[in-house]
Amino acid sequence: MIAQPFSHPRILVFDSGVGGLSILQAITNRVPGCERFYLSDNAAFPYGTKTEAELIARVTEVMDYAIARIQPDLLVIACNTASTLALPVIRSRFSLPVVGVVPAIKPAAQFSRSRVIGLLATPATVVRPYTRQLIADYAADSTVISVGSSELVWLAEQKLRGETVSDEAIRAVLEPFYQHPAMAQMDTLVLACTHFPLLAEEISRQLGASVTLIDSGDAIARRVQSLLPQLSPDASTALPEHQAFFTKSTAEVEQLRPALARFGLPQTAILDIPLAVC
Repeated sequence: MIAQPFSHPRILVFDSGVGGLSILQAITNRVPGCERFYLSDNAAFPYGTKTEAELIARVTEVMDYAIARIQPDLLVIACNTASTLALPVIRSRFSLPVVGVVPAIKPAAQFSRSRVIGLLATPATVVRPYTRQLIADYAADSTVISVGSSELVWLAEQKLRGETVSDEAIRAVLEPFYQHPAMAQMDTLVLACTHFPLLAEEISRQLGASVTLIDSGDAIARRVQSLLPQLSPDASTALPEHQAFFTKSTAEVEQLRPALARFGLPQTAILDIPLAVC
């Protein structure tokens, strides 16, 4: 736990794209008194296509630069892919608390009554040994229908840029669930990528009210809260300023400004991190 009496602890939420905004929102709801920074490594987006060695090297490279520049008190790696691979390296490299994100299989297994659980993740997360171990540890008595999609990541990015996401596109991503013989009994769906909760409304519209969507947002926010000191108003301290950072200036970043403002990030800046690994 952070020992110093910070008036406004500085939290850095990191992802390759904008999916981590779903985690940031959960943290904002639970710990509103913090100074919040969001970093998207859009220069190397998406992480799901990288080899394990490339990804670990890239995350380490970005964190070296960003932590020195932003000086957060706590870091959240809001990416399942990065968390399952790079988290041990980052924790060994820095002294600040580091919180990772993993698929919410345990709470889904606790919630499900039918014992048929859907897992919607990126293709890399679906096949990763870490995910299989979570299923073995917490959902061994359940049927887990796993579907991998990279398309949903892009659709979430498009939605935040103000573009229309069609029902047909969402339905096409979910089609493998409908083809599974146990689909009629599925009562829980794990959104195992931080991008996917940004499309929760569209996904629920396709699956119906009988399927409950579960993600990691609230669990991560509770963990962040437990690592921070008790916050109390301090009239002598200026109100925190929240900011979003990107690693590459693009037209898409400009299109994201309205959405970032809705997430409480009115300011944006570019961190010019050399692309030695991408």
